[in-house]
Amino acid sequence: MFESLVVRDLKIYAEANDGQVYHFRDKSGLEADAVIHLRNGSWAAFEVKLGDQDKIDEGAQNLLKLASNIDESKMKRLPF
Repeated sequence: MFESLVVRDLKIYAEANDGQVYHFRDKSGLEADAVIHLRNGSWAAFEVKLGDQDKIDEGAQNLLKLASNIDESKMKRLPF
């Protein structure tokens, strides 16, 4: 339920900024609960976690791995 509410709010933000929200999973198993992709090519990935610090740290590490695979000359990160 919590993740659904977060994704709903991200969709409102994305649509207000001419963008979309997607779920992402690659063939190696890296995933993001939500990725905002704006029409100008910029993006931001999100992991939604409730729980202990270990789960939060694990989600953060997965996002860092995912971000390291992105060609930022083609896909700029959102500035936040």
